[in-house]
Amino acid sequence: MGAVDRFVVRRSGPLHGVVSAGGAKNSALKLMAACLLAEGTHVLSGVPRIVDVEIMADVLGAMGVRCRRRAPAPGDPDDPGDVVLETPAVLEPRAPYELAERLRASVVVLGPLLGRTGRASIPLPGGDDFGSRPIDIHLNGLSLLGAEFATVHGNVEGRVCGSPSRLVGTRVVLEYPSHTATDNLLMAAVTAKGTTVIENAAREPEVADLAGMLGRMGARISGAGTSHLEVEGVDELQPARQPHRVIPDRVVAATFLAAAGLAGGEVVVSDARPEHMDMLLRKMGTMGLDIAQTPQGLRAAAPGRLHSVDVATLPYPGVATDYKPFLVTMLSVADGVGIVSENLFSGRFRYVDELRRMGADIRTEGHHAVVRGVARLEGAPVRAPDIRAGAALVLAGLVAEGDTVVSHAAHVQRGYEDFDGKLRSLGADVTLD
Repeated sequence: MGAVDRFVVRRSGPLHGVVSAGGAKNSALKLMAACLLAEGTHVLSGVPRIVDVEIMADVLGAMGVRCRRRAPAPGDPDDPGDVVLETPAVLEPRAPYELAERLRASVVVLGPLLGRTGRASIPLPGGDDFGSRPIDIHLNGLSLLGAEFATVHGNVEGRVCGSPSRLVGTRVVLEYPSHTATDNLLMAAVTAKGTTVIENAAREPEVADLAGMLGRMGARISGAGTSHLEVEGVDELQPARQPHRVIPDRVVAATFLAAAGLAGGEVVVSDARPEHMDMLLRKMGTMGLDIAQTPQGLRAAAPGRLHSVDVATLPYPGVATDYKPFLVTMLSVADGVGIVSENLFSGRFRYVDELRRMGADIRTEGHHAVVRGVARLEGAPVRAPDIRAGAALVLAGLVAEGDTVVSHAAHVQRGYEDFDGKLRSLGADVTLD
């Protein structure tokens, strides 16, 4: 897999067919981390076969957790096989640098490690290259629960104060509704003494998915999916009795909807949940995509050239920053001018230079991009700077004259299972070379 490092994309005609999004990366990684909280055997269904899951399995393996994947169900091409995690009685509460620095989401082991062992050590997190995302919001919240932190030789070293070394529930007000910080605090709070209230909590479906699994493990959580979470701490958790199925990946679903908007045709995402994508679907509808729920799944059809709109990223349920590269790519060939504002992360317009190489007319200034639609793009060698931007560049190649070669394909493989194969099943001309 490591030898494959580029997508070769040729202009495609209209796309047609049914495709699945698969399990959500941003949920699966947190659910895997939650398995640290209870000794025994945990089973997760629908975990995508992607590089980030492999890295998280290795991170947990270094702590003593045995991770393995069962064979897929016979006759089900969309079944990736259950992931089985066997958590030991004694954990090594340390994430090795060579693994954790490759995966920004590894920061979410902090909460469960502190809750279960009273200690944790992780490197300052790595991950996608789109600007600084400090973990102060995580550390500040966990400190309010009774943890102390120090940075030692590039590692964040945490321990629970007092004896016994158990976190204590309190009220935490997040300065920003961070998804991963909410996850971390939620996992730390489930075994803390007393009640924890998290205000301004993230409302993403993936947070509710995590809360659902924790509830099946014996946690007492109310308010999941709202900005006000209450957690009544319990003495210990147990593995869920039944396998927990990961919710579908709304960002992967959005990718295939965007592909239909760019290339035309009709694409159905069989497992997409429109209630998780309300704002995005409205925006895509305004651009001219015909989107409807059908018995087969969520259908998207593009009857003609797209129309430009203005887009601003906001915390859920607003338009997620992960959707933005697809929307910018759609706007690059839409009729008119659209203004895109990035309100969440700095540096997340770095892929714009790559689209410009393909003939896109995009001007950026600070947190804003002005996208003037052009009649067509031109194939060019481009580089994937991160997971979603890399996927968006592949989609751009579907409507570009000539060959588009997207290097650093490993970025895309971190978050997409068989991306080229699924696009080919819809009629796209995409190969891994």
